[in-house]
Amino acid sequence: MAQKVITFGELMLRLAPEGYQRFLQAGTYGATYGGGEANVAVSLANYGFHPYFVSRLPAHEIGQAGINALNKFGVDTSFVARGGGRVGIYFLEKGASQRPSKVIYDRAHSALAEASPEDFPWDKIMEHAAWFHFTGITPALNDQLAGLCLEACKAAKRAGATISCDLNYRNKLWSREKARQVMEKICAYVDVCIANEEDAADVFGIHAANTDITAGAVSQEGYQGVAKELMERFSFQKVAITLRESISANDNYWSAMLCDGKDYFFSKKYKMHIVDRVGGGDSFGGGLIAASLLGYDPQKAIEFAVAASCLKHSIEGDFNLVSIEEVLKLAGGDGSGRVQR
Repeated sequence: MAQKVITFGELMLRLAPEGYQRFLQAGTYGATYGGGEANVAVSLANYGFHPYFVSRLPAHEIGQAGINALNKFGVDTSFVARGGGRVGIYFLEKGASQRPSKVIYDRAHSALAEASPEDFPWDKIMEHAAWFHFTGITPALNDQLAGLCLEACKAAKRAGATISCDLNYRNKLWSREKARQVMEKICAYVDVCIANEEDAADVFGIHAANTDITAGAVSQEGYQGVAKELMERFSFQKVAITLRESISANDNYWSAMLCDGKDYFFSKKYKMHIVDRVGGGDSFGGGLIAASLLGYDPQKAIEFAVAASCLKHSIEGDFNLVSIEEVLKLAGGDGSGRVQR
């Protein structure tokens, strides 16, 4: 029987101009669905797990289309509450060369933002769950959702599930001060902390030495210190940090580090030519959760997670549509991109 994994967050409608057009040029927008925790659930479904996405969506056709998009890939939506008037939206302008991508949110008063505790029977939801995952985006939406995340973590602990959180700081959603105040309480329940090269500094004021994000300079030793400080401050069993070195909007170096409290494990580094980077961090989280549940050792786990995320950067849309076999092939060293016949 496939292991049960719970993710909790907001599913959003993504509207993006065609190709690399700017918002001011766009005459039409492509419509797809995505969102941090939903993206993780899709990854896990592709790897053969039984992921449940927990959220709240309107009962009208736009909400149903979102549910259909998840069901298509094998995500269980039986714990999605129905109600509210609107689906959250985000607009994406894809960057190119030295022009960065841009996101504009339109998610105020969304169905999830107006959710109540009665929408989520957490003990029932967490029954027999092996893992619970959420991101820092969900508690950033409002105080009610911050409280719901905390209650979900408590229920996951009662059920004996491992809890992971991707810090995923978004400065368009809340301030650093508010993020630190909320996340310090929630992280007391977290077992596996996932962050990128900026999150620890933005949320907890923990900075990596000898690192300049703007210049694309990332120090491995500096992030060992970040992981060590995070583990000393909280009760994390593991800390994983993705390390993105940006050459341009289209070309990045991509690697990651995993700390298990005793040792530090670094993945190989990939040079990526990016098709779509949205969901890249979520695909890393999905890969790390899968590798952990599959019993991979720390080095194999971090290699799997980074390879999975590297592949996502080649796929349009939020979802990472790859198999375990494809990830293992890349992690094993076959990154040639040769045609498979």
